[in-house]
Amino acid sequence: MEEYTPGDIVEIETGDGLAYVQVTHAHPSYPPVVKFLNGPYQKRPDNVASLFSGKDEESIAMVPLAGVLKKLNLPHSKIGEAEIPYGERKFPMFRMPVRGKQGEIIYWWFWDGQGLSYSSELDEAQKKMPLREVMASDRFLQKICEGAR
Repeated sequence: MEEYTPGDIVEIETGDGLAYVQVTHAHPSYPPVVKFLNGPYQKRPDNVASLFSGKDEESIAMVPLAGVLKKLNLPHSKIGEAEIPYGERKFPMFRMPVRGKQGEIIYWWFWDGQGLSYSSELDEAQKKMPLREVMASDRFLQKICEGAR
């Protein structure tokens, strides 16, 4: 099975066109963090790497990329590498709801790859943080086909 490292850009063939992801971070206990590029594209853009330069917390997730691609049996290939932009090199902050017995959210945990902090309310910036969850293959397919949104 392929192993991807931060910076790797992977092209994925879908029924709707070509989708692109970039591995941005590795963690010893979790799957890699992957950034999704809006798409899909009918043909490979001239400079795919330059399209990953914008910061958008909503387009990242922890994904066991090699396993998901194998399970979905999607044709794919590593097409290059790109440096992670300076402002995105720090491990991203993820949010996770902590729920009560009735399912209501009591407070939020925030995880930066090392430690936890919490808050009872989310501010606007925290609402944009990705959820701390490992993305399943069906959700991954949906995300790459709908244009990473």
